[in-house]
Amino acid sequence: MPLVEIGARAPAFTLRDQNNDQRSLAEFRGRPVVIYFYPEDDTPLCTAQACDLRDAHAGIAALGAAVLGISPDTVESHAAFAKKFGLPFALLADVPDARGTPRVSAKYGAWGEKSMYGRTVVGMLRTTYLIDAQGRVARRWDRVRTPGHAHRVLEAVKALAGG
Repeated sequence: MPLVEIGARAPAFTLRDQNNDQRSLAEFRGRPVVIYFYPEDDTPLCTAQACDLRDAHAGIAALGAAVLGISPDTVESHAAFAKKFGLPFALLADVPDARGTPRVSAKYGAWGEKSMYGRTVVGMLRTTYLIDAQGRVARRWDRVRTPGHAHRVLEAVKALAGG
């Protein structure tokens, strides 16, 4: 599926977090939400991304925004990852369906073809969305490069908050 365009309504979803609690986008209505899609728990680049967002989390939360990480890993994997690195935000398990597709990631256009080591494979496309308080996409980062990304997200949340 294509990426969700800026200004479009963010697709609704309900997934389980690292505590096995159901979390939905609707519960965050009325406040900004950062949703970042990442390939896999506890791998070097994904860990760097999560830890950078962890370090920026206090500033993001102070602006009233929430952070949600989504990957195709299991609830149990997310629980271990969050505990190991002290992640203060929800990690949502978008477990692949029978065809191997994580449905929420696909709805957001974050699942598709990419090049890895010279081969075309299907997998997670590292993508981050900033959803505004009305549930619309305010900002989107495609093909996220981890260094400096959390800072750029924090600056975008500040801009959205009017500061």
